[in-house]
Amino acid sequence: MMNLSSQWSANGGNPEKIALLTDSCADLSGVLRADKPIFVLPLKIRCKDGEYSDGVDLFASDVYARLAAGELPKTSLPDGGTVKDTLERIAAAGYEKVIAIHLSSGLSGTYNMVRLQAETREDLEIAAFDSLSGSLGMGMMILQVWEDIQAGMSFAELRDRRVPQLIENTFPFFSVDTLEYLQKGGRIGKITALAGTVLNIKPLCGFAADGQLSSVAKVRGRKAVQGKLLELLESHLEPGKRYNLAVANGGAPVEMNELAGKLRERFPQYEHLWPGEMDATLSVYIGSGVLGAAIQILD
Repeated sequence: MMNLSSQWSANGGNPEKIALLTDSCADLSGVLRADKPIFVLPLKIRCKDGEYSDGVDLFASDVYARLAAGELPKTSLPDGGTVKDTLERIAAAGYEKVIAIHLSSGLSGTYNMVRLQAETREDLEIAAFDSLSGSLGMGMMILQVWEDIQAGMSFAELRDRRVPQLIENTFPFFSVDTLEYLQKGGRIGKITALAGTVLNIKPLCGFAADGQLSSVAKVRGRKAVQGKLLELLESHLEPGKRYNLAVANGGAPVEMNELAGKLRERFPQYEHLWPGEMDATLSVYIGSGVLGAAIQILD
């Protein structure tokens, strides 16, 4: 096994040998994870022909095909053995400390599972965080923490100040093209879903302070979605403060690229603009045709 931690510590980029741990709902592509000490726990998805691991042997495109065929997969936590094995891999690679940021506890028990296992480790100093977020919001936190590590931020500062600040100041939003799967999954009522379909209402969702999914706006027709996403991001923009942006899609890559162009034009002072693709877990509930955008205030 290649000892990645020595590679970064040798050039001064990661002297405390800090690894980053998240789960498959962070929507971090292989390209975004490349050359970074990011470890990913896959959530489980149960289908009629067996159980799969999100981002390993089942992807969002597979979920869309199953939904279209009338199947409704079920989601579940990573198993305890996978968490233990991942922490073992981190230690074996030479890392000594871990920043773990996981899917909102309002949606999943993954954070609590990792926190409990972290308490049993004597070989790793682990700071586990409930992101109170998901998807591109959670992914942005992980990517920015790596930027901070490379800039020389200490583990103690990351744990005590920086990660809590990022959790409080990262604002992801996404549109849902159909309410059908949220209704079937028990997330909303049948009448709400039917009304949305009949009136061509496209809800935009975000995360409430307790980490639950919440409806933050509604537009009529898909063409209005991108403009509303821009408005939502602008509402969190603070004059003179640095910020990152992110975009994501679920089966709508062309529209995502169009949205990214609009973000660059509307918010030209961004530090980073990261792209992502919706994970299989979230896709079970929201289906395809999803657009997402997020802003992260850095100061």
